[in-house]
Amino acid sequence: MELLGWIFLGLLIVIIGYIIIVYNNFIKNRQLVEEGWSGIDVQLKRRANLIPNMLETVKGYMGHEKGVLEAVTNARAAVQNAASAGPAERSKLESVLSGALGKLIAIAENYPELKANTTFLEFQGALQMVEDEIQLSRRYYNGSVRNLNILVESFPSNIIANIFKFEKAEYFELENETDRAVPNISFS
Repeated sequence: MELLGWIFLGLLIVIIGYIIIVYNNFIKNRQLVEEGWSGIDVQLKRRANLIPNMLETVKGYMGHEKGVLEAVTNARAAVQNAASAGPAERSKLESVLSGALGKLIAIAENYPELKANTTFLEFQGALQMVEDEIQLSRRYYNGSVRNLNILVESFPSNIIANIFKFEKAEYFELENETDRAVPNISFS
């Protein structure tokens, strides 16, 4: 009888130890997802902060392209109003903003004076750098989401996920395939 008690106690310790290890993995992975989202958010805010100055530079040259300028302004405002939205909503709005910026850059090709403006070129370079950082941040975030989601869905960790209410996280994805292409914003 005493041996059976020790076996039961040993088994209980192993189960509790396993639960603690898996729970801590959930916490670690959730923190990595939050860190990844924070990185995306920082880069998106950097991009949003570049846009007003870029638009001011462009306005003088592109006075009759008001529709494009308004589209960028409206898309930026929508993005800023949704700052606390989840990844799915933010990705939709960011895709609209990226599309509007792409149109602005494409139309700027028709203005040789603008293409030669050093301020515009600086904003263009900064925008490209921020877009690259957004892409890197998105990869990190989506990798962290993948790891958390695997834990949430895999057996036997899914049992612990259900007990402690851990849920799958949302990926940050672009809406359509054309947005997935790397924009070419070079004027040379």
